[in-house]
Amino acid sequence: MARKCDICGKGTISGNNVSHAHNTTRRVWKPNLVKMQALIGGSKKTIKICTRCLRTGKVQKAL
Repeated sequence: MARKCDICGKGTISGNNVSHAHNTTRRVWKPNLVKMQALIGGSKKTIKICTRCLRTGKVQKAL
């Protein structure tokens, strides 16, 4: 199960924690994903969508 938005493709990114002494350790940022039922092509499907896509209304919720 990939941590990726099914609509925009936003996924995990990696970088460094940087301390005051400039010590670096690796870390990851994960997208804020939610599982929801949406109407895709006229049928109800469960998708993983980031909250940015959900808020902007890129999909229609299935009732």
